Amino acid sequence: MDEIAVSTVVYLPPEEIYEFLVDFPRYADYSKHLRDVRQSGDGSPGTRYALYFSWWKLTYTAESKVTDVTPPTRIDWTITKDVHAVGRWRVAELDDLPDEAPSDADTACRVFFEVEYDPDSVSAGDIDLPRFVSLGWVIDKLRPVLQKEAERIVERIVADIEGRPRRVELTIHAKPGS
Repeated sequence: MDEIAVSTVVYLPPEEIYEFLVDFPRYADYSKHLRDVRQSGDGSPGTRYALYFSWWKLTYTAESKVTDVTPPTRIDWTITKDVHAVGRWRVAELDDLPDEAPSDADTACRVFFEVEYDPDSVSAGDIDLPRFVSLGWVIDKLRPVLQKEAERIVERIVADIEGRPRRVELTIHAKPGS
């Protein structure tokens, strides 16, 4: 399994962060490659999403489902078509404010975006590839794109959720052996 995990500090209570994160269709506003999101459900377990992606010469619709929620600290999901992937948003309240906290901050949380996926679970028949393009080549090219996309989403969400832009420091969490 490959893993993408990024986190950052957000200066809001966990309840406010959670309510923002559970509004998943809004994510298309933050992503360079996610073009649209269709939702069936209210964000609770069982809610399904169709995510319309476009990158390079490829378009793909991922289908996902919320598998578990623990308000206000966790939202778990899985991809239900073509690729074995699971992910989560986690919100962990910090005991102390970081030294670089804004002067008006009175609480802080570390917000994690984590995805585990098996690139070998995708077969060439699952994706409509251009002629003479191998699935292995696409997967190799997609790895850094996925990492950058995760970083971009977290950065844009922080600016929106806090209501003001600021420099966001992202922490990349590497899985041993990745």
